[in-house]
This record gives sequence, structure tokens and C-alpha cells, in this order.
Amino acid sequence: MFNSKVYHKIDAISGSIATLRAEGVKYNEIAEVQSRAGTSLAQVIKLDGPNVTLQIFAGARGVDTDASVRFLGETMKVPFSEALLGRAFTGSGEPRDGGPAITENMSPIGQPSVNPAKRIMPNRMVRTNIPMIDLFNSLVVSQKLPIFARAGEPYNELLARIALQANSDVIIIGGMGLKYDEYLKFRSTLDKNGALSKTVMFVHTAADPTVECMLVPDVSLAVAEKFALEGKDVLCLLTDMTSFADAMKEIAITMEQIPSNRGYPGDLYSQLAARYEKAVDFAGAGSITILAVTTMPGDDVTHPVPDNTGYITEGQFYLRNGRIEPFGSLSRLKQQVNKGVDLGKPEQRSYLMDKVLAKADDEITDKELLRKSNTTRYDHRTIMDAMIKLYASYKETVEKQSMGFKMSEWDQKLLKYGAMFEAKMMDLSVNIELIDALDLGWQILADCFNKDEVGIPSKYTDVFWPKK
Repeated sequence: MFNSKVYHKIDAISGSIATLRAEGVKYNEIAEVQSRAGTSLAQVIKLDGPNVTLQIFAGARGVDTDASVRFLGETMKVPFSEALLGRAFTGSGEPRDGGPAITENMSPIGQPSVNPAKRIMPNRMVRTNIPMIDLFNSLVVSQKLPIFARAGEPYNELLARIALQANSDVIIIGGMGLKYDEYLKFRSTLDKNGALSKTVMFVHTAADPTVECMLVPDVSLAVAEKFALEGKDVLCLLTDMTSFADAMKEIAITMEQIPSNRGYPGDLYSQLAARYEKAVDFAGAGSITILAVTTMPGDDVTHPVPDNTGYITEGQFYLRNGRIEPFGSLSRLKQQVNKGVDLGKPEQRSYLMDKVLAKADDEITDKELLRKSNTTRYDHRTIMDAMIKLYASYKETVEKQSMGFKMSEWDQKLLKYGAMFEAKMMDLSVNIELIDALDLGWQILADCFNKDEVGIPSKYTDVFWPKK
């Protein structure tokens, strides 16, 4: 299937970009570039009549204009098998962990997203045991959500926590522009806590060629799609999409493309959307859920990358001061999963028992039944709304206190509540199951207020208000 000709003349080389004249070449086709520096792969990224522009994966250092180029007649592919689990690879699919190369079941990357007619309406929760996600902005299977953060925030630590605690079958981590010690920390954290065996890592470090950074999302999502078609629920964690966009910007500048906003290529939105739209829940198979860090230079949400991302995704998490902010963070699909069930009603209990294949006389606690069926409790929305409303009042009280206003008895209660909420709910070190988080929410309210002060109907407080 190889192109019958080998070309021995490159017309121009700039950065990792090479241009030559060739015939019968297709867009995205892979080529072998052989030079004094050795053999490296390249990809066709532009066709202009007989002029072909190649992007050399390993960079063009050591490549001369007399290097030979052979086109392979196929697009970039990534291997797929269960042997990928527990392994780490580069952006081009080469082993990074010193293990053997995997060459079976080669699958093309960058394929079109799934036909919407084949998708299921999102209706299942991805549990992370992080209250600010599970309780206040539930992550839903097949959702695509960014984590907006400025440089220096612990977003990689947050992703590692989610990788450890999420109830997903497979975790795919795509790292772009990582420091080498960040990659090692990811790997050691997952290995130490027993989650590496269900994880595949595709990592581009800051020392690697820029070109490989652009491959990471496509390679990660191609493997995720294969696992999903086998019936696995896959959580794809990408960090950081701003590095991906910066790599595109660098290549576009090298190719002398006309720049758009702040120098980014004009198709930035389309490039981001092509990756995010891979999130899917397949009918009769598994799913892909995407959680992607997007750093905001200067903490500026109007920067082109977060700005375009906001139009594509279904909400966002804001990470500020080491916490997921309750204001601004939003999961637009949370209402699909946080309505909950009332196990006091026989028909709802019976439905869940059938769902987890349990018999009526099986000894199973309410908490275990809700966990096994991946369902929440019917007080979820009520406690969520009440706690956020009271936290907003707490923030107003803090502002009044900073201006020297005298604190009333109600203000003192709000100050106590705000401190407890931040320590027990917002702190990212908290690791607690959803139902326990609901109970904790009720306990925090009871420790700070009387039941008639929280604005919750008595049909809920009569059932859930802690007994002293």
C-alpha cells in the first residue's frame, strides 16, 4: 500500500515543518522521513497542488533537504488491546515506561465523532467521592466538562484524585506539556493506590517535540472509543488543553497561516470541538466521559481557549485557591441524575432492587442499594440548593465583617457555617461517598442553624434533620 515513489528532495524546512513536491498523496497520510539523524514519522498537514507540507513528529533537527521521504498510504494509527492498561506512552504511541511496544489492532486516530442518533441521553452519574462534584455539580456519563484554572492551581492533583476514586471501568490520561516530575507523580500516585491497572497514559512532556502534543487528545480518544465499544465506561482526563492549543498556534505560525485572536489559528473552535464531541454514551455498549483542564493565562476567562471551550462543553468547574468554586462552576446535565429516589416508597425500592439484581429478601442497606444502582437520594437537590444559598449569605457576611459592621447572631451562625462548609465540603482532600456527603450536609446545617432557619420544607427536615 506504499506510495511507489521515494522522494529525495525537500524544498523547505522550518521548525518541525517540511515542504516538498509529491504526487498521489492524501491529507493526514503518514510518511517516513529518512535522514542522517535516522528515520522518523511525519504527517501530511497541508496539500496545495503538488506541494505537500509534512509535520515531522520528532522534529526536523538533523533532517536535511536531501532526506528521503516515503509515503505509507495510511493515516496515523494507535494500537489497541488490554495490554495497554497499566502502561504509559508518548503522544505518538511509543512506550514511555520502558515496556515492550504494542503493535496489534492498529486503529486510525482523528476519526469523526459518533452519529447523534446512536447516542443515549445522559442519565448516569460518574461518582468521584468529591462533594463539590458529586453533590453540587454532578458529573454525568458521556458529559464533556472543562476545569478552568490559572497556572499554579492543583489541577493535576485533582485529576489524579478523580482517576483514583471515579467509578469508571477504564481511565485514559492524556498529558500535554507536562513537566517530567508531574508525569512521574501521576504514575506513582495511581500505582501506589492500585488504580494503574485500569489506566492508560499518553503523555507529552515539555521536553518532547511540539508536534506530539497535538497527537495526545486524538490518540487518547481513539483508544477510549475502542474500550467503549467493548462495553467499558471510560473516563478520559486531559491536561492541559491550552498546551494543545498553543502547539497548534506554534505550528500555524511556522506555516505562516493568517492568525486569528491572539495569534491562534482561525479554526481553534472547530479543532477543540472535534475532540470534545467524542464524548458519547453508546447504545448497547460503553461510554466516553471527558474532563479536561484548561488553564487560563492571567486568570482571564475571555482568553481564546477557555472562551471557545465554554461554547462547546456542558458547563465548567472553576478551580480557585485549591478549591472547586461553588459560584461559576456548573454542570448543565446534573438535573439528569440528581433527582433521586425515595426508598420509603415500595415501588421505587423494588425498581432499584431489580436494577441491581437483588432479591426482595436480600439484606442490603439503603446506602448500598443506592451505591450499587448508581442512584442518589431524593433530598439531593434540596440540600444542594439550601447549602449554596446559605454559603452565598456567608460570603456577604464576610464582606460586611471586613468593612467593620457589627455582627448579629445570624451573622455569627453564617460565619460558623461558612467555615465548616469550606473545611468539610470544599476541601479537595475530602473523600466521601455521595450518600455520606448528603448526611454530612444535613449535619453541618444542624450544627449551625435551627431547622426553621434553613428554608427547607418540613417534609424533608422531618425525615433527614439529625436528632440531637
